Amino acid sequence: MNRRRPHEEEDGYERLHRKRRRVSENQEIEDRLESLILRVGEKSSSSLESNLEGLASVLEADLSTFRVKILRILTECAIRMPEKCTIYATLVGLLNAKNYNFGGEFVDYIVKTFKENLKCGKWNAARYCLRFISDLVNCHVLAASSLLTLLETLVDCANEDSVPQVRRDWFVFAVLATLPWVGRELYEKKESQLDHLLVTIEVFLNKRSKKHWPALKVWSVDTPHLQEEYLECLWSQIKKLRQDNWSEKHIPRPYLAFDSILCEALQHTLPAIQPPPHNDGDTYPMPRVVFRMFDYTDCPDGPVLPGAHSIERFLIEEHLHNIIEAYHLERKECAAQLLCFPYKNKIPLEYCIVEVIFAELFNLPRPRYLEICYGSILIELCKLQPATMPQVLAQATEILFMRIDSMNVACFDRLVNWFSYHLSNFQYRWSWEDWEGCAQLDLDHPKPRFIREVLSKCQRLSYHQRIKDMVPETLAAFVPLKPEPIYKYSMEGAGEIKWLLQLK
Repeated sequence: MNRRRPHEEEDGYERLHRKRRRVSENQEIEDRLESLILRVGEKSSSSLESNLEGLASVLEADLSTFRVKILRILTECAIRMPEKCTIYATLVGLLNAKNYNFGGEFVDYIVKTFKENLKCGKWNAARYCLRFISDLVNCHVLAASSLLTLLETLVDCANEDSVPQVRRDWFVFAVLATLPWVGRELYEKKESQLDHLLVTIEVFLNKRSKKHWPALKVWSVDTPHLQEEYLECLWSQIKKLRQDNWSEKHIPRPYLAFDSILCEALQHTLPAIQPPPHNDGDTYPMPRVVFRMFDYTDCPDGPVLPGAHSIERFLIEEHLHNIIEAYHLERKECAAQLLCFPYKNKIPLEYCIVEVIFAELFNLPRPRYLEICYGSILIELCKLQPATMPQVLAQATEILFMRIDSMNVACFDRLVNWFSYHLSNFQYRWSWEDWEGCAQLDLDHPKPRFIREVLSKCQRLSYHQRIKDMVPETLAAFVPLKPEPIYKYSMEGAGEIKWLLQLK
């Protein structure tokens, strides 16, 4: 006899249905929280401060249910969108002021992520983690002394023996690159410790080998712009920032609006962090030379270009490099994002973009991406900004051409490839008359050789008559010969060849 009640099966179905509905509702809430965190800081009808305050209240209400999810999203956003570092640091600061335990859990989580990135060799992610950890000092989440202990530990790695110099360089670079964010706070609270840290770095830089520097230079001469090794350049920029009392004009600092709230929060201390030892299979970021093509005299109208040793120049260039890294697979989106640079009204944006793109194209020993990637992005930039970008690009081409005598051979070839490709997308229009003086130079001189190779590449992308018609008579000697088909059986002596073949 079946003792089961008739409605028991329905109860089981109802329980399953309620469970699925609960899971679905949780997923919707998680997606909504992720969207809110991702979009904070974007253009909105409300102010950034009110958005941050509202989002902090929303997240605090959901901490009991979605704590792990919130920890993960905040950390990933800080790493993948480093340009919004200060926004997320402020958000964490507000949450810490409301919930001290969550602040401690977040510090543990970001430290764990930092260690994992170091262990896995994700050097950019590790550097952005360190920047975010440093910015938490500004939001009163971490004690300044705790951060300085970490920075000193990292600088000590620069004095390790029997490790590659690129490893030692990275640790010093990572520390120097965080100081624009937190230098002012450390200066005000721990000046003597900060000075000791900078002295240690200076000692390392003075005894560091720079034998790789000449091989990475785009030009063999340092006029009109000095070609500095990247670590030396950043050190000069940090020294200039120090002279200016650690004040810069580029980094947004939304936490200043919440100073009365944040300063009352309890601070945490970092656990002991020991970077993993070097392994033979580890790879590190390679050294590079900072590419300079423009200075303030090249940008006569509008905002002034920051000086080569101003920290603003470093911050702007790093931000633009990050945009290219994030969007290089989509040339249209990449160009649009570059032109939407948040501080475009304070700087000559077109000049900065062109200089950064050529810096990537001419990077030695090889560029980060395919050469055509940079050419296609420049074309999209000209289409989106037809009033200014083509003129800036033409000015850059003239500057490169004037300095081509001392250009590295690999960069010379890349310039030929880019310029011919660019011309093919703009009907091969160029002021060739300005280069007529090259006809008087020896054919093996770099300038005539450049023109000859560009025209040869253009012919491959077009046809002989088109190239011949676009070049003035004075440069006709540089036009490549018309390619003619060769029929070996119609040549002189072809009949004898045929007879010999028949005998065989």
